[in-house]
Amino acid sequence: MLTRQLASRNNNIFRRNFSSLYAPTLTERRPGEAGPGGRSSEAARKVALFGASGFLGKYVSAELGTNGYMAYFANRGDDMEMRHCKLSFDLGRTRFVFYSPRDKASIQEVIADADVVVNMIGKYYESGQPYQTDQFPYVSYRKNYSFAETNVNIAHTIAEICRDMQVDHLVHVSSASAHPDARSEWSRTKYEGEKAVQEAFPWATILRPTQLFGQEDTLMNWFARMARWHKMVPLVDGGRALTQPVFVGDVAKTILRICDDPAKFAGRSIDCFGPTDYSYQELATFANDITERNKPIFNLPYDWYRRIAQVLQYQRNPLITPDLVELWMEDFLPRMAPDMYAQQPGGVLNPNYVLTMKDLGVEATPLEKIVFAYLHHYREGGHFFKVEGYH
Repeated sequence: MLTRQLASRNNNIFRRNFSSLYAPTLTERRPGEAGPGGRSSEAARKVALFGASGFLGKYVSAELGTNGYMAYFANRGDDMEMRHCKLSFDLGRTRFVFYSPRDKASIQEVIADADVVVNMIGKYYESGQPYQTDQFPYVSYRKNYSFAETNVNIAHTIAEICRDMQVDHLVHVSSASAHPDARSEWSRTKYEGEKAVQEAFPWATILRPTQLFGQEDTLMNWFARMARWHKMVPLVDGGRALTQPVFVGDVAKTILRICDDPAKFAGRSIDCFGPTDYSYQELATFANDITERNKPIFNLPYDWYRRIAQVLQYQRNPLITPDLVELWMEDFLPRMAPDMYAQQPGGVLNPNYVLTMKDLGVEATPLEKIVFAYLHHYREGGHFFKVEGYH
């Protein structure tokens, strides 16, 4: 009798645990959302994405797709180049539109009936290509898109069109390094782009992230590649400048939170940064420790570094450019110390209050928690080299 009672009690416990583990649960509901939740739900908003093929854009696409959004992708080339973005969305919830940043009509076609527009356009180098000439040395170089055109003119054009088409909200991704007196032209034009967007679309939300790190980044991967390909890791000015990198997934979640309730963040600025600041020398040493390459970190004088960068900038995806040298000479930090944000006068409801990711419920992910997962394959012999037995 006692055995039957114990068996019955164990079965009831198993049923309760089983139902809690496997029964479908509803995700957090958004205003106007319908459906079972997740990618198969209806988020009741359409988002137009510019720059979705870039590093940040992939993560933003994943966040939007797994929460039931309809996305319009601005595409300048073959749509097969962006087919990986489809995987995050339910069937029929993506739309790829060909456009030219210099053609306003094509930008209007991308935006169409979108409720929110997200502008993530902006590389760290000016794209271009060589072309043949009739005079010696019979080859020259043509810029396709300069920093000024990419970060200022195109950003202003998108903001103007959003205003004319009465789009509900615009999210503009700038940079924490944006400043009118910055050494880097990229940073100066990012600042000018902010002002141009605010002039054309005053209620736009401005995101100012620090340097992004993640699987495909150009920060930690840069140090690892230099250690794998060269006899040393060269740093300008001894790598003394500071940076406070932020995980790309955290910035993508922040953009998702804005899209969930865009009216709440109209006209606001949001700073995105990681929990800790590092010098570039510390990051290079950390990458060395993970990859176990142990290459010497060499202090290359500024003039030499810039001359080398002037040659290497013509590569297809340049490792270093003259403007990147200038960017590395200055601190890449948020506009104030992290503990100063909460001490701003007027509180969060003050329109001039600068928000952070934490105000949107996104906790900054430490760099040490993520980087090992995508740097350890740089080890000599690969990441299985130390594993014994069959592999």
